[in-house]
This record gives sequence, structure tokens and C-alpha cells, in this order.
Amino acid sequence: MRSRAVAVLLTGVLLTSSASGCAPPIRPASENGHTPTASATKDRAGLVPLNSSRDIYLTCRGTGSPIVVLISGTGGAADEWTALPPAPSPSATDAPAVAVLPALAAHSRVCAYDRPGTAREDGARSPTTPVPQPTTALQGAKDLHELLDVAGEHGPIVLVGASWGGMIAQSYARTFPRRAVGLVLVDSASTWLAQTLSADQWRAWMAVIAAARTDSSAESPAYEPTLREFAVAGPAPALPATVLSSDQPWDLGVTPGASTWPAWLAAQDDLANEWHALHISATHSGHGIQVEQPALVASAIQAVLDRARGR
Repeated sequence: MRSRAVAVLLTGVLLTSSASGCAPPIRPASENGHTPTASATKDRAGLVPLNSSRDIYLTCRGTGSPIVVLISGTGGAADEWTALPPAPSPSATDAPAVAVLPALAAHSRVCAYDRPGTAREDGARSPTTPVPQPTTALQGAKDLHELLDVAGEHGPIVLVGASWGGMIAQSYARTFPRRAVGLVLVDSASTWLAQTLSADQWRAWMAVIAAARTDSSAESPAYEPTLREFAVAGPAPALPATVLSSDQPWDLGVTPGASTWPAWLAAQDDLANEWHALHISATHSGHGIQVEQPALVASAIQAVLDRARGR
């Protein structure tokens, strides 16, 4: 797992196209020196101007349907799906690992984006326009829906959400069920944590998140308002779904002497049951499965894609 992702989690900050079919202009932004075209059927990387006079950074590669949309955890930008850090001591006999987005782009259209207040792996703040924080999962889902619509990335979607991004993915599937055709949750947060954590652990976690809001522009999850959103949201739609859970113990670090690891595992089981999902628990990974085991995540997404396509 990348050290930034670990630090973010443990401090509590978890986790229209025209009639011709052309996408609207995108202000270019470099990504590994590459500036793709603005066509919705070609590689793209840049700022998409929303109807609300805000910009959101979006990168997409590949062609095909459904579109796979990759959603990072709190504070994480699109680049955690597009490139991997160098291995500390790569073996000469091991094939180089491939990040999730490029691994999938040969088989379908795949997009990732920077939410407001996120930072890239080099520490640079995303060019996405900041918004007042904290933000809820429903706000994130509505932003994503507008982003894809304005960018001309139309069609059915397989949602892939990691950590807090999993809350946004779940909210999107409940709010826009006609658009969502598949769901992959990668060590996702969930409403079940409010039940599986002890009351003291939950209060301590919420307090740590609140105390971490020293930068008003940095993304911060509004958990308790999000729980209220889910309480009145539509039911979980029936769609192909997979839950991937970490199996290397880690801890939220909010209650000395009492690990939160058992509560996290219990919430993962509840989440899989809620979505009638295939539960992959043998991941040989900590919390950042998409970085530690990208091939496993890509394979799980491909399986949901195949099911969504009726194969």
C-alpha cells in the first residue's frame, strides 16, 4: 500500500455531448506527458467544465461498454488507478505489475477522476475546483453523474469504489439505478461500520475525522450525514457485484488497546450480504488492494463486466 494512503486512512480521512456525438471541449492537463483528444471514444485527460461553473479532472482510456468508473478513497486522485509506484526490489523473473486502469482499457472504456480537494501521489493538489468540505457520498455521486453526462461519457456503468469511494459508488447505484449495471467494492467503507464498531470506536473515529479538517479545501468525508442519506435512499438494486476485502490486519487507530480490525471484517461480510455480492476475502493485501494487488482487482472488475454483458 502506498504510504500516503495509509496515513490518510489512519488519520480518519478515509476513507452533454452534442447531436453529432462529439464530447464538449476539455481543457488539457498532462498525465505522464500525455494529452489525449476530447473525443469520448478516444483517450482523454483534462478538466471538464461542469454546468455549475466548476471543473473536474477526468481521464478515460479504451473503448467499449459498459464504462468502468474507478473511484478513489478519501483524498485520492485518479493516478492511483493509472500508475503504480516502483517496486522496492523487483525480481528479474517477475512480470511488471500493471495498474488497474491500463489493464482494463484493452477490454472496455475505463475512466477515473479527481474529486474536489484530492491530491495526487506526488503530493500536488488536483486541479479539480475545490468545494466546501466535508462532503457526503450523495454529493459525490451527483458530481460523478454530472461529470459523465457533460463529458459525453454516456451509457451503462460498472462502478468501482475503494474505501470512501465505495460509499460514493453505493450511493450512485442507489440514486441512478438505471445507469449502474455492476459494482465492485474494494475494501469499501459502509453504513455497517456504524453498527460493527463499538459506540466508543465510532465516536472516536468521527472525532479524529473532524480534528483532521485543518485544511478547508482538502476532501473530508461527512459520514453521519451520509448515513442519513442512505437511510432514505432507494434499495440496493439487483446487479452483478463483488466485494474485495483486505486480509492483512490494519487498524483505524482510534481506540488504544482495542483493534478495529474485527469490526471492519464484520462490516465487509454485511456489505457483501447487502449487495448479494461475491465476496473475495483472500486478497493477500492490506487496505489499498488496488495498489497492492492490481491484477486481482482488474480480474474482479473484468468478471463483473462479463456478467453485465451477459456472458
